[in-house]
Formats: sequence, structure tokens, C-alpha cells
Amino acid sequence: MISLLPSSKSWFETEKNIKINHHEIEPLLQSLIVMAWMVETRDPYTGGHLWRVSQYCRLLAEDLGLEKSEVARIALGGFLHDLGKISVPDATLKKPARLSDQEYESIKNHPEVGARIVVGHPLAALVKSAILHHHERPDGAGYPYGLDDGNLSVDSRIVSICDAFDAMTSTRPYRLGMSMDQALKGIKMNLHTQFDGNFGHIFIELGQAGRLNHILGHTDLGIPLQTCLTCGPTMVVRRNQKTGDHTYCHNCAAEAVIEKSNNKIEIIATGLKGSSKALQPNVDFDLIGEFVTTSASALIVQ
Repeated sequence: MISLLPSSKSWFETEKNIKINHHEIEPLLQSLIVMAWMVETRDPYTGGHLWRVSQYCRLLAEDLGLEKSEVARIALGGFLHDLGKISVPDATLKKPARLSDQEYESIKNHPEVGARIVVGHPLAALVKSAILHHHERPDGAGYPYGLDDGNLSVDSRIVSICDAFDAMTSTRPYRLGMSMDQALKGIKMNLHTQFDGNFGHIFIELGQAGRLNHILGHTDLGIPLQTCLTCGPTMVVRRNQKTGDHTYCHNCAAEAVIEKSNNKIEIIATGLKGSSKALQPNVDFDLIGEFVTTSASALIVQ
């Protein structure tokens, strides 16, 4: 039997170690990642967000000197942290202006909704803390429970920083994304209040050393983020797509043709609109498969 060890500092620390047959772990991981991927496709502005947050989490956890199993578990939590956004109305996700107080309250429900989604899943204990607590803050001003510094798990501290950094550096309907320097300054200004002081300081050092550059503004390793030339949201290019293949904007349905040459990727608008079939969510099983394989091998403790 295989033991998958949840964090000893997380809110579910009294749960017993999970026992999973090694033949089952990869399909179980894939089921969670695919579910998160499908939730993300609802928001045309957040393509690549989950991948980027997960990669930032992995780098930060590694620099903190955590064990490989802990690094993999926290990276998995980074990929799954926004599962609960399935409950947020499309009108709120796609609103081209700042949210009203009522709309913001609906957004604030997503950590608890996400935690309820994974209840009963065999791997739930590995990721519940990242999902439920990634908007908590050391100063106690976060949500949903207002936990303070003494009650925050390693998972929530790491995912909180990485999620906020990607949100700051990503374009939204109502604002352009910040530069890396601006976002790092934002983190520095909020150390010990919104963000863990020690973890935040290390993350800032990662950014200043250029170690986040291959993730920032990308939707996969080596694939720069593309944006719709008509209305602005993200248009995702998958690693298995070739020159001449098409990608589509899930906001305005605009079609673009992919050009890959000399290790560069760009998209060129065709002036056409995608069909309902073309606009269906398309899971990147190559990216997911690689993530699942890497995570499974690190999570397994003989």
C-alpha cells in the first residue's frame, strides 16, 4: 500500500494518512486536475492561471526546503485552489468593471464551495487546506474564517502569495496586468498583513533573481500567453498544436490561426468566428498528463 502524507500543519491534521493503491493515484489526480481545468475555462481572462500558480507554488516550496512530497502536494493545491469558482455566475466572472459588494460576496464563497466539491474524493485531505484557506491572511482580515497568523497552514501561506502575484500580473476585464516589479512591490508592502512575511520575502527574491520569468506571462512551459486581438482575453495555445491550427476566444468567439517558427509562437486573427463545437472547452491532456506523472511520483511514499 502507498501512504500519501498530508501536511502535519494543515487544518485537517487529525485525519489519518491516506491509503491509496499505486495503480489508482494517477487517475485520481487526473480527475481533480481535469475538473479544475474545466472550471477555469469558464473565465476567458484566466487561461493559464492555475498552471502558473501551481508552478509558482512549486518553486517557492522548493526554495523553502520542503520535502518532495510536500512540494508536490502544495503544487497540486495551487492547481486546484479555485475549484469553487464553478459557483460564481458568468456575469460576475466576465464583468468588464469592478465588482459590486454583492458580486464580491459571491466570489468570497468560492473557497468553501471548492472544499465541498472535493469532499469524499480519496485525495481530498491533500488539497483541502489550499482550497479552503488560500484567501486567509496573517492579520486575520481574510476569508472565509478570518484565521490569523497562528492558524494558517503552510499550504495557504504559499498559495495565497502565488495566487495574488498571478492575479496582479494578469490582465482583467477592468484593468491591465502589472509588471513583475510592481507586483513584487505590492507583496512587499503587504508582508505580515496579507502575506506571510518569511514566505513573501523568499518569493520576492525569486522574482528579483529572474526565476519566475519562464512562468510569468505563459500558459505552459515555453508557450507565451496569447490574447484575443479583438477583445483582449486570453487565447490558449496548447503544446501539441502546430502552425495552421486554430485557437478561439471564449469571450467573443474570434478565431485565430497559430504560427510557430524559430521557437516563437504568435496568433493571427482570421476575422472569422468559431462554431459552437470549436468553442467547446478543450482539455490539454499533454500538460495535465505531465503534471500528474510528476506529482504522483513525488507524492508516493513507500
